[in-house]
Amino acid sequence: MSTPTNDPRPVSLASITDAAHLLTDIARVTPIESSKALEKFTKVPTYLKCENLQRSGSFKVRGAYVRMARLSDQEKTRGVVAASAGNHAQGVALAAAALGIKAIVYMPVGAALPKVAATREYGAEVRLVGENVDEALAAAQQESERTGAVFIHPFDHADVIAGQATVALEILQQVPQVKTVLAPVGGGGLVAGLVAAFAHIAPHVEVVGVQAHRAAAYTASLAAGGPVTVAAQSTMADGIAVSRPGVLPFDIISHGNTRIVNVSEEDISRALVYMVERAKLVVEPAGVAGVAALLAYPGEFEGPIVSLLSGGNIDPNILLRVVRHGLVAAGRFLIMKVRLIDTPGALAQMLLDMASQHANVMHVDHVRTGVDLAIDEVEVTMQIETKGPEHCAELLEFMRTRGYRIS
Repeated sequence: MSTPTNDPRPVSLASITDAAHLLTDIARVTPIESSKALEKFTKVPTYLKCENLQRSGSFKVRGAYVRMARLSDQEKTRGVVAASAGNHAQGVALAAAALGIKAIVYMPVGAALPKVAATREYGAEVRLVGENVDEALAAAQQESERTGAVFIHPFDHADVIAGQATVALEILQQVPQVKTVLAPVGGGGLVAGLVAAFAHIAPHVEVVGVQAHRAAAYTASLAAGGPVTVAAQSTMADGIAVSRPGVLPFDIISHGNTRIVNVSEEDISRALVYMVERAKLVVEPAGVAGVAALLAYPGEFEGPIVSLLSGGNIDPNILLRVVRHGLVAAGRFLIMKVRLIDTPGALAQMLLDMASQHANVMHVDHVRTGVDLAIDEVEVTMQIETKGPEHCAELLEFMRTRGYRIS
């Protein structure tokens, strides 16, 4: 944790309060929900700030609108250009529609179809370019240089950070006694905004930025003393898969009352399933990073705690895959390979034995030929729904005591 300071760099309290005024009719004051379920892990009062219920489905509309509302009339007539895999794209499109500004948004070719469709429905022109966000960003910057359209950076601008900082003002109104705020960190605009706001009006509040372990740019950058580029791996938390922190967000975060923690893919998927089951909230993988940290590091944070759910824009197909991954991580889903003697009724008997232990077999693969199989053997691979880790262990022990060969 850095030494607390009242120097939030170039984002002033006046800029933040003006941003809140600009957003009065644009951004919702999103609800705060208490979470008794999470308090079993944290041992202190714990709340969820539901920016997944924000207009356009994430906090990004705050920064995008403030940045664009502060453009000069001449700049507005030139239009804006942006690049994003989803949330910033939708925020820019919504803000542009509200302000009557032409918007072009570059998105990677593989961007989720629901996010592409939503961006278009808000009125922006979408251009699919590149394999990742970095390539889309390069194309957007080239478009800006060629046409004079104003490039709206997703996180590295003081006005964007001031817009994101308005979340902190709401948190302080809703949970005045808050001591710790957890939020996902990629490029750093959201966390920098929180740090800047709290530095002015509640410097005792610690902001915890939560990264995906596979895209831990801030860990390396803080160690180096400045922004560095890391080789970001594929992560389900695509909203924070940023390979290099923004210059301005890094400056604010590195001088604030902050710390950075990392969470694994298993932590993220487990938290996503936890939100669906216990909080009845649909949150995207990046948006649930703070909850993942609470589950991964129980008792580590001073309360009261607010975990910011930054967005809820998730492709249903991705949701299905992530939920299944989360069920495996939580010990609720078991994949078992069993070798049987190839005799009539052997498979049926095994399934009856599984049913006797209240295991729900979801899928069966039955392989009769293989170089490592004896002539009278078959290999059966089963996907099994269980009640949790203890049930998995009990089921495996039961099957072994019944003589089944589990590989």
